[in-house]
Amino acid sequence: MNPPAGEPGPRPEAAGTPDSSGAARRVRALPLDGAMVSAATPATSPATLAFVESPVQLLNVLEWAYADAQRAGGPGPTACQDLTVVVLSPHDPMTRGQLRRMAELARDEGFTVRWEEARGGAGAPVKTIGGLRGPLRRAARIVIGDPFSRYVQLLLTLTRAQDLVVVDDGTATMEFISQLAKGEPLVRWHRRGSRGARDVVFAPVSATARRRLTPDDKRRVEVFSSMPVEPPTGVTITANDFAWTRARFGPPRLTGGTDLVGTSLVETGVVDLERYLEAVGSLARAHGATRYFAHRRESAEKLSRVAGEVGLEIVRPDLPLELIARRGPIGHTIVSFPSTVVHTLPLALAGTGVQVAVCDVDPAWLTSDASPRAQGFLSGVTGTARDVRRLDSAPRDAGAPRDAAPPTSPGPPAAPVAAS
Repeated sequence: MNPPAGEPGPRPEAAGTPDSSGAARRVRALPLDGAMVSAATPATSPATLAFVESPVQLLNVLEWAYADAQRAGGPGPTACQDLTVVVLSPHDPMTRGQLRRMAELARDEGFTVRWEEARGGAGAPVKTIGGLRGPLRRAARIVIGDPFSRYVQLLLTLTRAQDLVVVDDGTATMEFISQLAKGEPLVRWHRRGSRGARDVVFAPVSATARRRLTPDDKRRVEVFSSMPVEPPTGVTITANDFAWTRARFGPPRLTGGTDLVGTSLVETGVVDLERYLEAVGSLARAHGATRYFAHRRESAEKLSRVAGEVGLEIVRPDLPLELIARRGPIGHTIVSFPSTVVHTLPLALAGTGVQVAVCDVDPAWLTSDASPRAQGFLSGVTGTARDVRRLDSAPRDAGAPRDAAPPTSPGPPAAPVAAS
């Protein structure tokens, strides 16, 4: 059978996955090379280029496109612009797998997806940047998911676009906004110590990228975020309420139990492994949890200990948790450490009856290598979360857990937002 027009060739079928009604559907796997796949290949360069390196970034590009179409009053909910999503593929197998599933969803929405093996060897960056130089210079609008990424910063120095959009890459958006407002170098919150040789060499590129992300008379900068952020001067903040996710999936079936959400704080060197395992065990016993939704960057060794020592069933999602939870089945209570999901899940699960609870990170859990900013940043992630239940960092193993604070009231967002 001949492949459909515009397709690169035959593609293997992936396992059937349930849709919002619970019925299985077939999804086609993306090609493993750098070919462009699209529902209809455009004859000209796209008006908008989006660069993503994680599944959450791609999810938030789809949310932005949906909101942008509604603002523009287009004929369809996602017929907002000629959008090409460029996936700068990472090495991690779990991240790659989720990215391929998210890329299929983007393709289903009618957008072009260009998969780049951007880290596929010594010559890959030069090949990738060379292939993107033309589209970058012609694009009218650039959307990025990680302003801290060196890859993205380098690409920003090549664009002439006067319209820049930053979508969430999780809670890192909060740090980005803070650093942008203060005119500080863009440095990830969990990094510690002085800059290395590569940082010094790359500093001029990073500085140029930061200037490109600073609005002026000719340049518009929008941050599309579900995080509680205060807009720097000239930056437009647009609220991400996960309208696309709620329109496409669910509502979910509730299991009646409690689910725990894992975090990569151990893998990033912020939290001690043994303290983390103790905390997971205490939370599981206190709340009667049976499932543990693993973060895509959690190590197999740690997850093996969570299963063997705590006795939790490990679930490795093939999509971002916001979509997994919205599709269900999901517990009536979701317990998480300070992370992006304590901000996003209440939005994605609005109206479903699911309660999200967050457990603070005790300062004693931090490693000696943790950044001096770590505790303050994590406290800020917890303290600014809306519509969540606050828990102690050390819940009792028996009886009901002690609430460190009552559930936060719905109320208005912590920061002014533009109309969406």
